[in-house]
Amino acid sequence: MRPVDLAREHGLSAQAIRNYDGAGVFPPTERSETGYRRYTPLHAQALRAFLALRRGHGHQQALEIMRATNRGDTESAYRLIDAAHVALLAERDTRTEVATALDGLSTTTPVPVDGRPLTVGELARRIGVHPATLRTWETEGILRPVRDRVTGYREYGPDCVRDAEIARQLRRGGYLLRQVAQFVASLREAGGADALSDFLDSWQHRLTTRSRDLLSGAARFDTYLTLLDRARQDADSPSN
Repeated sequence: MRPVDLAREHGLSAQAIRNYDGAGVFPPTERSETGYRRYTPLHAQALRAFLALRRGHGHQQALEIMRATNRGDTESAYRLIDAAHVALLAERDTRTEVATALDGLSTTTPVPVDGRPLTVGELARRIGVHPATLRTWETEGILRPVRDRVTGYREYGPDCVRDAEIARQLRRGGYLLRQVAQFVASLREAGGADALSDFLDSWQHRLTTRSRDLLSGAARFDTYLTLLDRARQDADSPSN
């Protein structure tokens, strides 16, 4: 099988196939008398496995899985796959925690101690972050404290307290500052419930999609391992 034939099957360019070969996606290839690489059904399955793994693991980790497998280090490949599932489970648990926390935070407005606005230090202690973190969140538009007219110090009222607690939960969930800012802005605009529901539904959909992608990748990868084991056994056979 020529590179162009393998590429055509997956809607890729022949150069992409050569790049994947150089990156370690394929097991060793033989050369024709004219110097062209020869690709077999084993190589075709390696490509299918890599492309499927890439959907769930990302490009770099899929590469590492294939490289480890092709050099005979299946233990490292299995560890990479297991780590992805562990991380996905942790994120799923985090989503549940965030959902529980945000459900209460978005429908109620926390009341600062003794009803007065909090200082930056008081709010930082309340949610367990450094005061500099709150200033960064302000720069990103996540928090909107007012300034005391006399002292010029920041004052965090009930809405700021709520938004800060939401930001803390989302950051723990691995969300980027710009994503947190977008969510808080949507929450303000929607009044809470609609934005929260859409956000959590989107997160759940992403988790479900990745779970299916990991399963699909595992199925393709298992087929490749079966073919690879068979090819190695044939190569080691005394008749060869």
